[in-house]
Amino acid sequence: MPATQARYQAPSYSRPVAMPGKTPSKIPVAYPAPYGRVAISPPQRGASVSSSAVPSLTSDSGSNSSDCDSHNGGTPSIDLVELLNEKLSVTVDREPLDRSLAKQAQTSGELNAKNRELMELQALAQRRLKNNRANFADGMKAAKEAKKDLEWTQKRVNNLKTKTERKYPTEYRKASQRYPSPEH
Repeated sequence: MPATQARYQAPSYSRPVAMPGKTPSKIPVAYPAPYGRVAISPPQRGASVSSSAVPSLTSDSGSNSSDCDSHNGGTPSIDLVELLNEKLSVTVDREPLDRSLAKQAQTSGELNAKNRELMELQALAQRRLKNNRANFADGMKAAKEAKKDLEWTQKRVNNLKTKTERKYPTEYRKASQRYPSPEH
């Protein structure tokens, strides 16, 4: 900050509170002088002080209403809640709200119906999956039995083949030449 620019002086009716441990030269000034710190004195309290933090503006509030009346120049007190309700009831159109509420209820019903439908379909899929697993297990059991039977049959045919080859070697050779086996 240039030395030629004057620092802002607080008005004579209020004085800033000095903070201990801070010197004015160490306080950074982010804004030009007119926008710096401004000290304002607190409002003056009247003779009657209420225990409530917020004074009531209704006429049945006792000494607080007389305070309000004296500040308003003798005008009667106003019920703010009632005033706001009146203003809102006049300015807010309830028809779009009612339509949106009806639409929300309709959508909620449709979602519930779809949810029930999905639950039923899921239960059906679970039953079908259980049946398919049982069928697959039965099919695998049958395939294993068939494989076992085929292996036994192949083993039996191979045994008969070797016995026949040993017992009748000449006839077996002629037959093998006439009807060759597929594995050769």
